[in-house]
Amino acid sequence: MNKTDRLLAIVLELQRKEVIRAENLAALFETSVRTIYRDIQALSEAGVPIIGAAGRGYSLMEGYFLPPIGFTVPEAVSLLIGTDFIEQQFDDDYRARAQAARGKIEAILPKNILKETSRVRKAMRLLISDKQVRESKEKKYLEKIRGAILNVQKISIRYAKKLEDSEGNRHSVRTVAPYGLVLIQGSWMLVARCDLRQEIRHFRLSRMTELISLEERFEPPTHFNLSEYTPPDNRHLLVHLQFNHDIADKVKESNYHYIESMEKHEDGLHVILRVHQLDELLQWVLGWGASVVVLEPESLQNRIREEAKKMLERY
Repeated sequence: MNKTDRLLAIVLELQRKEVIRAENLAALFETSVRTIYRDIQALSEAGVPIIGAAGRGYSLMEGYFLPPIGFTVPEAVSLLIGTDFIEQQFDDDYRARAQAARGKIEAILPKNILKETSRVRKAMRLLISDKQVRESKEKKYLEKIRGAILNVQKISIRYAKKLEDSEGNRHSVRTVAPYGLVLIQGSWMLVARCDLRQEIRHFRLSRMTELISLEERFEPPTHFNLSEYTPPDNRHLLVHLQFNHDIADKVKESNYHYIESMEKHEDGLHVILRVHQLDELLQWVLGWGASVVVLEPESLQNRIREEAKKMLERY
């Protein structure tokens, strides 16, 4: 980044944040603190009203705002593709907002930039299986949960569990305090504190069969930051599979989230997975048919044999 670009970027950072330290700016722009001091001085001499407070950092004088700036073609393409993504993956409210934002962005672009941006966008396309999501209740739940997060309201959900409990139940009703939403491989996940378990749990919106917004409010934890949150990993069971060479590429392309490592050997592709319960990957393993062999654990080998016998009896 050259000096001119860095000076502009510093002003934008100051405009975004109330106070920022020179050390943080230096780390952000990968330069020295001394260089940041010189940049701040240059901006001040150019008339940018920067206020420095010892021990706190720099801020812009209240009321100062950088006039609108132009976008380069790559910047404009990035913003417009971003609106396409939001329109496809978010709820109807954000869909409308994304459409409005796209119209405003296109309206302020110079004709030459807009023409070039349009040409580049025609060579790119987002292929997301949106039809299934749109037809389901997932997007309606997304809008309700988003509102509950903003209003710090608890919600009640009826949830289809992945596995039956000890009493043979596949559904449960939970009251939760919603902390945030995460999009993982095309599926929305709710991060929330469960009243029943008294801890943070994760709930897939696709498994929710009912959602009710409650009047009860909750106090958001001051220490919780979704962008820094790392869920505890309780997957303690290792599974070792061997796939035939002719389907190795398909296995790699599956991007199965339980896979820990993959390594080619003379006898096939060896895949290591880590799971919480063996039942979590039983159907996935069976889906590869005779092209996969379970090397370990023995308990999973036995489960596969049992399922194979049941299938044979059916035919």
